[in-house]
Amino acid sequence: MTSSPAGRDVPPAESDAGLLAPGWTGSPAAAATGDGAYLRALLDAEAALTRAQAALGLAPAEAATAVTEAARSGTFDVRSLAERARGGGNPVIPLVADLTAAVGTAYGPYVHRGATSQDILDTATMLVAARTLDLVLADLGGTESALAGLAAEHRDTAMPGRTLTQHAVPTTFGLKAAGWRSLVLDARDRIAVARASLPVQLGGAAGTLAAFTVFAPVTGGGTPGTPVDTRPLVATRPLVAAYARELGLREAELPWHTLRTPIADLAGALAFTAGALGKIAVDVLTLARTEIAEVAEGSGGGSSAMPHKANPVRSTLIAAAARRAPQLAATLYGAMAAEDERPAGAWHAEWEPLRDLLRLVGGAARDAVELTRGLRVDADAMRRHLDLTHGLIVSERLAAELAPVLGRARAKELLTRTAARVHTEGRPLADLLAEEPDLKDLDLADLTDPARYTGSAGDLTDRALERR
Repeated sequence: MTSSPAGRDVPPAESDAGLLAPGWTGSPAAAATGDGAYLRALLDAEAALTRAQAALGLAPAEAATAVTEAARSGTFDVRSLAERARGGGNPVIPLVADLTAAVGTAYGPYVHRGATSQDILDTATMLVAARTLDLVLADLGGTESALAGLAAEHRDTAMPGRTLTQHAVPTTFGLKAAGWRSLVLDARDRIAVARASLPVQLGGAAGTLAAFTVFAPVTGGGTPGTPVDTRPLVATRPLVAAYARELGLREAELPWHTLRTPIADLAGALAFTAGALGKIAVDVLTLARTEIAEVAEGSGGGSSAMPHKANPVRSTLIAAAARRAPQLAATLYGAMAAEDERPAGAWHAEWEPLRDLLRLVGGAARDAVELTRGLRVDADAMRRHLDLTHGLIVSERLAAELAPVLGRARAKELLTRTAARVHTEGRPLADLLAEEPDLKDLDLADLTDPARYTGSAGDLTDRALERR
């Protein structure tokens, strides 16, 4: 227990509890990016490296077994590792010491052999990203499916199209939902490319793989202590390929110690996904306002003070993630300017914002599934709102329809004058236009019906739904 400023005892902080992060707390992505998950990825990276060397005869098979078993079943204290990481600036250094001790004297020397801390931490980060992106892709699939259903169901549900917060011309909710789905598919495609591109990192101290070239193939059973043949290997690429196979990651063409394309690509895909989901969220937040109420979340959240409220919590949390993601991505892009063969600070600056991005997007993707599957659409409210301007929402159509009858200039003058009367008199546009003798042969009820002026919205929705 620790003492608070007021003198009261308080429990020690819980790692990764997410007290101030309801957007990702409890999500699959939270578990995939927690300290325990990162520790697992670091251990997986270390064990895979020894197995890759053993597969090529650069270490005894017994060493690969010993390191893998120790990494799987050993006891490693996350808090201790975190505290000791301050000594060398990263958690790999104390982890290697603990893993080596767990492996034991006989095969301990094969732990981390030839690698540098960045090799292991970068590779572990790619593993964490891969495992999280798989979860995100599954949730994006669920959201896409729900939106496809909404778009098909409401293909012809007319609603006000709003530009600069005002009613513009009619649209359909089906087209809006199809647009949301298109963004989700764009995000899915970017995340899928990023997931398939995640590489292992293996370069040694300065990206030359030099240390690995002095390990000759093990012969005679690989008894520890046997003199090592130090003839350089012809190539180290087979080792990188074997390492990638062990972990299910891509083989990198070059060590990417300071070539941070994988991180930048990941940042871009995640920030885009947050924004794509954010677009859905802010639209729902607008349409769910009390005075609009064209949509509602399936189960809104409560208020601590106002029992009547059902807040759009899912949309709120997604919108919050969308607002944070660009700045986190900006930090990762800024870290690309990494000097030398390992920068002082740029690499270190990546760790937390990247994990935050993975968590935020993972949480937003989870919430998007719940939001879209439970979204309630009030078509009647949409229809009522189309009539709020007494027909003025179709003035664009009338300008085009009346020009051949009255001439373009006169049609514009008439509509401008009549629109002013609609505002002052509160009468329907169709009734006022019916007073004009030159328009007596026109079906003004049809021309001013907003539901009949949705353009190609239906066809556009159908086309959008063809995309898989």
